[in-house]
Amino acid sequence: MPDIVDPQTRSRMMSGIRGKNTQPELLVRRGLHARGFRFRLHTAKVPGKPDLVLARYRAAIFVHGCFWHGHDCHLFRLPSTNTEFWREKIGRNRSRDLQVREQLATSGWRVMVIWECALKGRTRLDPAGVLDLMVAWLRGDGPSLDISGAA
Repeated sequence: MPDIVDPQTRSRMMSGIRGKNTQPELLVRRGLHARGFRFRLHTAKVPGKPDLVLARYRAAIFVHGCFWHGHDCHLFRLPSTNTEFWREKIGRNRSRDLQVREQLATSGWRVMVIWECALKGRTRLDPAGVLDLMVAWLRGDGPSLDISGAA
């Protein structure tokens, strides 16, 4: 199936997608800050430049977009045009995610991934419940936590 817009329009649309300060990321940041947690943003000294770094808790938090990281949920669908390009790109992103998690674990960091579907879409969870899970994990000693939308 051909694209419904011309290449210039598609390019403009894609360039408008942000990698930092996304709505799900801002929601997480506001919620944690309101609960008294302080953090650094996109710290280059930590492998993978996590979205939030809580050094006091040795915790790195990533807020992943379901499309860009190939999450198995209703928000991800492989495009029908240029399919091979997208399959390779998303595959590289997933591979890099695994490498970063391994690097963080070997460096003594705990890793949390919050998926976009946990905060938006038809399977979203209650934002207060998501924050409760995050706070409990931060104050605990679990090595990792993935939060995704309801199945």
